Amino acid sequence: MTHKTAAHTYIADPLNLGASPMLLRQTPITPTDVFFVRNHAPIPDINPDDYRLVIDGLVQRPLTLSLDELRRRFPAHTVVATLQCAGHRRRELTEVQPIDAAEIVWDIDAVSTAVWSGARLRDVLDAAGPRPQAAHVAFLGLDLVDKIQDGFGGSIPLDKALDADVLLAYEMNGAPLPPTHGYPLRVVVPGYIGARSVKWVGRITVQATPSTNYYQAHAYKLFPPSVTGATVNWEEGEMLGALPVNSFIITPRPGARLPAGELTVQGIALPGDAARIERVELSCDGGQTWRAATLTAPPQQWAWCFWEATCSLPPGRHELVVRAADSAGHTQPASLRDVWNFKGYVNNAYHRVPVECAG
Repeated sequence: MTHKTAAHTYIADPLNLGASPMLLRQTPITPTDVFFVRNHAPIPDINPDDYRLVIDGLVQRPLTLSLDELRRRFPAHTVVATLQCAGHRRRELTEVQPIDAAEIVWDIDAVSTAVWSGARLRDVLDAAGPRPQAAHVAFLGLDLVDKIQDGFGGSIPLDKALDADVLLAYEMNGAPLPPTHGYPLRVVVPGYIGARSVKWVGRITVQATPSTNYYQAHAYKLFPPSVTGATVNWEEGEMLGALPVNSFIITPRPGARLPAGELTVQGIALPGDAARIERVELSCDGGQTWRAATLTAPPQQWAWCFWEATCSLPPGRHELVVRAADSAGHTQPASLRDVWNFKGYVNNAYHRVPVECAG
C-alpha cells in the first residue's frame, strides 16, 4: 500500500521512500537518511566476507573479485551525482489520464544527490578486456524479485560504461554504503534513470545486446501517448536510459494560500545526460511572461542545481510555472499531454504550481 503525506511517498514492503521536498533543498548534498529509496524486493542480507563480484561474458579475462580486492586493485574515484527515479513527477501525469495501477505515484520526491566513491567501471572492464563484439554491459543485483525469481537487473551501452564517472560505488557521502542503498556495492550511472544504477550488484556481464532482465526488456520502457495498457506491444517501446533536462518548484507547494505581495519561489533543476543547466526561467502568470531565475551555485555535470526567483503577486489565484534548458540545447516540453505515457515515466514537462494570494 502506498501512503502519501505532504512530505513524501512511503511503501513498507518492499521499502520505497520519497525524500521530503523541503529537506531536499536545504543542502546540495542529500543526507543519506533523507535520500529517496526505490526497491523492487526486500533488502538482501549480504555478508561482506562472502561477497564476490563476477565479471563475465564477452571478456578475455573473466574476473571474480572480493570487495577488498576491488579496493586494492582499482583506484578510488569520487563523483557528485543526482539519481532520479524514472517515475519522478508521475503524480502530475495521473491528472491527465490514469497511469498503470502497479506504479508508485511519486510526486517531486524521487530524486536526491550524493557524493559517491568507488572504482571506475571502465577500469574493471579494462582489466577484464571486452571482446570486439561487446556493445552492452549488464548488471544483476543480489536481491531476489518474486515476480521474476531473479535479481533486479539492467544494462547500459558499453560507450556509457566506459565514461570516467560511472562507478562501482562502495561509499556514499563519505561512509560505507548502507544496506538500503546497495551495500556492499552498487553501480552509479550518472545521467541515467535510477533503475540503471543497480544496487547489491553481484554480476557484470559484457554482451552484444541489451539485458534481457525483466526490468530492462519489459518494465522500464517508454511508449508514446497513444499506447495504453490495453493496446501495448511489449516488444516495442524505448528502453529507458539517459534522462532529459528537468526542473520543478519546491516552494511554495501546490494549493498554498499566501499573502499578496512579493514572493520568493525556490526550486531544483537537473540537466540531461552529460550536460549542465544553462538557464532556468519562472513564470508567475501561467506561462504568459517569463523571468530569469538565479542559480544559487555554478551548475555541474551529473548534478542538480538550486534556483530561485521573486515576483509580486496581487490577490487572487495564480499559476507558477518553471522551465529549464541545458548546455546541450535541450529544453522542456510545455504540456503534460505531450509526455504522458501509461507507465508514467520521465515526466519533464513544465512544472506548474497553483497558489492563491489573499489581500
